[in-house]
This record gives sequence, C-alpha cells and structure tokens, in this order.
Amino acid sequence: RYWSHDEQYILNAQTIIASCFGDLGRLDEALVLRREIYVRSVATLGVEDTIIDGCNLSISLNNTRRYKESKTLLRDQLLPAAQRSLGSDHDFTLRLSQILATALTDDPESTRDDLLE
Repeated sequence: RYWSHDEQYILNAQTIIASCFGDLGRLDEALVLRREIYVRSVATLGVEDTIIDGCNLSISLNNTRRYKESKTLLRDQLLPAAQRSLGSDHDFTLRLSQILATALTDDPESTRDDLLE
C-alpha cells in the first residue's frame, strides 16, 4: 500500500539523484527530475512549503540556460511565497533574489530595464 508519507521519502531520494546528475554535468537529466520534484511537491504541500525545491529548479533552469522560465518561476511564485512566509530579509529570500539576479545578468536577451530591476 502507498501512504502519503512515502511520497516525501521518494521526493527526498529523487532530490539526491538530481543533485548527483548536476554534479556529474548531466544538467538536462537533473532538470527533468527537478521539474518533476517541484510539481509533485507543490501538489502535495503547496508553494510555501516547497520553496527549496523551487530554488533547486530555478538553479537547474539557469544552468541549462532557460533564463526566461527561471525568471518567471522566481518572480511569479518563489519570491512572493518566500516573502510571505519567511520575510524579505530572510537569508533564503535573499538567495532567491540572487538567483534571479544571476538569471537576469546571464540572459543575453535581458534588457537594460531588466537589469535595473
């Protein structure tokens, strides 16, 4: 039988595997797994309780040069959720802002106005 707490164990194991893929340079495989983890975590727990999984996904998106998707995820979901639940000055909220800044500066399609954000 499958219980709900088993889902968290599975997601934790998949997170470790995704990290290993990233460490091995298998970035596309890590991204596929991170997407799945984030979607399942949000469905199970909600956005506020899955900010770390979202952070991992945004880093994978940046690593695979999917900056537009990373910026959208950070602006629309992760940063607002982190600000609501953790506060604007929390270390993790600031880390998400840093990841957004990386996406903005690394994206060759970013405009000057984007960078001034």
